Amino acid sequence: MKSASGAPRRHLPTSPFKPPPPAPPVVQFSMDDLVTHDRYGLGVVTAVEGEVAVFVDFGSRQERITTPFPRLYKL
Repeated sequence: MKSASGAPRRHLPTSPFKPPPPAPPVVQFSMDDLVTHDRYGLGVVTAVEGEVAVFVDFGSRQERITTPFPRLYKL
């Protein structure tokens, strides 16, 4: 849960609740990586916009997929 300011709440050591799980690491993609997407299928990364987005060629279409890269997996 995030506070109104958008920052995550600090976990107190005396709290009876478990701390939130750490954020998963951001997957880094590079040119010519083979990937699969749950909706579009198999593809090849054609361009990378830093850690913001990747362009993937799925054969019949090209898609720009933004972070956190939902449903996109490196093969």
